[in-house]
Amino acid sequence: MPSTALCRRLAPRLCAAALCCTLVSAHALHIQQQVVAQGLQNPWAVAFLPEGKFLVTERPGRMRVIAADGTLGAPLQGLPAIAAGGQGGLLDVVLDSDFAHSRTVYFCYSEPAPTHNGTNSTALAKAQLSADQTKLENLQVIFSQRPKKASQLHFGCRIVERRDGTLLLALGERYHFKEEAQNLQNHLGKIVRIHKDGSIPKDNPFVGRSDALPEIWSYGHRNPQGAALAPDGSYWMNEHGPQGGDEINRPETGKNYGWPVITYGENYGGGKIGDGKTHQAGMAQPLHHWTPSIAVSGMAFITSDRYPGWKGDMVVGALKAQRLDRIRFEGNKISKVEYLLPDLGQRVRDVRQGPDGWLYVLTDRSNGQLLRLVTTP
Repeated sequence: MPSTALCRRLAPRLCAAALCCTLVSAHALHIQQQVVAQGLQNPWAVAFLPEGKFLVTERPGRMRVIAADGTLGAPLQGLPAIAAGGQGGLLDVVLDSDFAHSRTVYFCYSEPAPTHNGTNSTALAKAQLSADQTKLENLQVIFSQRPKKASQLHFGCRIVERRDGTLLLALGERYHFKEEAQNLQNHLGKIVRIHKDGSIPKDNPFVGRSDALPEIWSYGHRNPQGAALAPDGSYWMNEHGPQGGDEINRPETGKNYGWPVITYGENYGGGKIGDGKTHQAGMAQPLHHWTPSIAVSGMAFITSDRYPGWKGDMVVGALKAQRLDRIRFEGNKISKVEYLLPDLGQRVRDVRQGPDGWLYVLTDRSNGQLLRLVTTP
């Protein structure tokens, strides 16, 4: 980690201002990786079922239950048509807060156009997990991003249920269409907020405006890859930057997060994006950014007592950097960053805290693993 003095001498794009003032601690806790399950093909998300079981998505288009002993169940029946390819496929999954009674799960995926013309977009569906945990029943698509585009990139696709029972879905701008992240008449590069039946909350920020879609919550996003509620109920997310400028944001209603007008990244291969600006009036700054990029992924907050001294901290996965970052915020400012699993040697796709208080990690490869992170003396 560069010192503050060194940061002042480096080019701003090579040294993220948010990182210059952080302290990387030594490993105060000893973390052991326990392999819960393996043999998963590019797993993308994990949710926690009763009796110590897990519900896992695999990007090629499968969802399966994993037993507490790590045994992989057969792929569930009842999924919709999925446009698997590139970064697309079956992506996030979460359980309804009342899953014990409703058995409802929400999942998002790349949805092909019904005309099979090669276009697709991110869709959000809900269904009930059958009592025997072999299929999804009563499938309903409750949101479909529009317009559909001919792209296999930047689907976004992280789902969070707010404490008020509404759903937030983070959507990518589909890569080739970055200018559309500023256009309030489409869903590209937006976070949308809907009710569980797909209807639009009346207190959404753009309800009643003829120049904006009423389901939009915030805009100016690039490619969201992690999202979570903090212990105080606030909504946080992270998103990929372009060769630099991976961001953590705390999206607020109606705000513009700047892409592609402002960014701390640059074009792949070099060269500034647009005017090369990092700030502009009316556009929110990230609370933290990584330059160079680590390729952020899943995000979680530690609320258990399993990791002494870490309660309230955020953990963020990294695909390119193949690690976890533990981040401590004091208000809107970072006070500490620690690199976890530096020798993992696998891309981290998701991280969640389980009902048992331990952190669980999914690794993204053709023989992906579900790992439990425990402390050892």
